[in-house]
Amino acid sequence: MTGSERPLWQRFSIFLVPLMASNILQALSGTINSIFIGQMIGVEALAATATFFPIMFFLMSFVIGLSAGATILIGQAWGAGNVQRVKEVTGTTLTATVALGLVVAIIGVVWTEEIMALLGAPENIRDMAVGYGRIVLIGMPGFFVFLVVTSVLRGVGDTVTPLWSLILSMVVGAVLTPALIQGWFGLPQLGVNSAAWAFIAGFVSVLVFLFVYMRARNMPLAPDAALLKALRPDWKLLGLILKLGVPAGLQMVISSIAGIVVVGLVNRFGSQATAAYGALGQVMSYVQFPAMSIGIATSILGAQAIGARRIHELGAITRTALVLNFVITGGLVVLAYLFSENLVRLFITDPEVIELTENLLYVVLWSIVCFGWGVAFSGMMRASGMVYAPMVLALACILLIEIPGAIWLSGTSLGLTGIWIAYAASFTAMLILQGAWYQFVWKRKPIVALV
Repeated sequence: MTGSERPLWQRFSIFLVPLMASNILQALSGTINSIFIGQMIGVEALAATATFFPIMFFLMSFVIGLSAGATILIGQAWGAGNVQRVKEVTGTTLTATVALGLVVAIIGVVWTEEIMALLGAPENIRDMAVGYGRIVLIGMPGFFVFLVVTSVLRGVGDTVTPLWSLILSMVVGAVLTPALIQGWFGLPQLGVNSAAWAFIAGFVSVLVFLFVYMRARNMPLAPDAALLKALRPDWKLLGLILKLGVPAGLQMVISSIAGIVVVGLVNRFGSQATAAYGALGQVMSYVQFPAMSIGIATSILGAQAIGARRIHELGAITRTALVLNFVITGGLVVLAYLFSENLVRLFITDPEVIELTENLLYVVLWSIVCFGWGVAFSGMMRASGMVYAPMVLALACILLIEIPGAIWLSGTSLGLTGIWIAYAASFTAMLILQGAWYQFVWKRKPIVALV
């Protein structure tokens, strides 16, 4: 039975499983570093790295948006069998990515101290947060290339190569982080900065691996003369990529700003609350990343179906995504509730912080199922080029529910708990709005391929 003859749920699952494993491994890589830092250095060091997370997310948001726009075009071109167009989109995207990465690195390195001061990072961890942030920002151009390359591969239906890439990156990080913390193998002892240097070493190793591996296997997107020629940006094509990608990037920027606001609110409750925020984020990522993977798979499979002129498959792809989100994300939510204490103890040793983190998990974790369903609806709409409506609906949830809700509720007797009640309300509202727009607006519009 060929790939195109398999039932849709099988094709979806074959594409999804490596993608989901990649995103889980990406989360696991951060988790392992957090465990090393929290257990080998202490709560203050963990709080320092947690404070920087929203900043890095903010700086990489536009590149992820750029990748999202490119992936829509690549998926449609690949579905139509137009390999040359795939390379043209890839080359233009890579050039724009490197340029943006250099700007981000320079800006970030110059203003790291001011950013941490603006966030109100506690004095006892500010120097550590600044040092860690600077090193990570130096590596942003290379990391951005890594993000784009793995996104492009997924756009052409390859989720296995990015999986191997993440495994390599995780292994490098898992070896180097403790080695640099303890000074093993004659390496210097770098404290909290160990995780930052291990992060850079991980994606550099992956880029070298991908260059060699893709050329050795003569893969369609292996670096060759055609791809090198495509690095000269096609401005018209770049305009289309930006038109599709900027809304996703803007949504991520607003999301990251919301994250920065949340960190600022959390920091007011002290470094223990900041450490709880970091541990909570790690646990939530294991549930949220699979939900996001289903959304990404929905968008890419939808784009490929549009490119191949199989419009009749789009509804079935969406329904499959909704069912898989219920089974996979819902199952992970149940497991996280059942083993919450064990999970939190991986990052935190202080009994008071463990109890605090567990209580916050109970408040917000269920709503990630709603988040996953909302992402599935928006992913299919984006596959067809409808990018502004999903963005506006998501931003409405962030700007009108999440941020004001977190600010207001954290100032009441609910305190820290109120912040995560606002998150849950925002995720639930996003599901309702995205689902309604998909059903009553998107389904009534004609679907036309963009390439």
